[in-house]
Amino acid sequence: MNKSIVYTDHSALKYLFAKKDAKARLLCWILLLQEFDFKVIDTRGAKNYAADHLSRLENPYENIFDPKEINETFPLEYLNKVAHKDPSTPWFADLANYHARNFIIKGMTSQQKQKFFKDARHYFWDDPYLFRTYADPIIRRCVADKEAIDILNACHSGPTGEHYGANYTAKKVFDSGFYWPSIYKDAFELVKRCDSCQRQ
Repeated sequence: MNKSIVYTDHSALKYLFAKKDAKARLLCWILLLQEFDFKVIDTRGAKNYAADHLSRLENPYENIFDPKEINETFPLEYLNKVAHKDPSTPWFADLANYHARNFIIKGMTSQQKQKFFKDARHYFWDDPYLFRTYADPIIRRCVADKEAIDILNACHSGPTGEHYGANYTAKKVFDSGFYWPSIYKDAFELVKRCDSCQRQ
């Protein structure tokens, strides 16, 4: 392979090869660059005609788009939505973001992070749903809001018209393969509001 010549104004590159006792991060770069046979020639930016010419090329798309003004006046309700968690966001949004996109919310304390990662071990993402695992072999899909209430109502009312108690309703939800953190609380609230159950 022929020796290549690199013309650059990046003088630190020459320094990198001359340094004898480099840190581990720089050693990685040195080892990577040693695989290639090249010579570095330091050239000032104005004397490096090819790079200088490329940096001065006109942008052909410069005047195609109309400049738009940025509206910086936000109604108070939008500012409040940014400052506080939006109530329409499902309870599992942070876990789903972590498993689907490896995204972690900022601003957590060390205890909150520790709890978050401890909880996150029990969940996994299979597009487009988040699932929760337990010791039993049933993998439960995480649900929220209207879907959770619909599932709870379906499990509470039996096919022949009978109505189950709160604990049995919650157990039926679990056995059906669904999960949300307040299943028992929601089941007790449903039974408390159910007219048929209260008459028995």
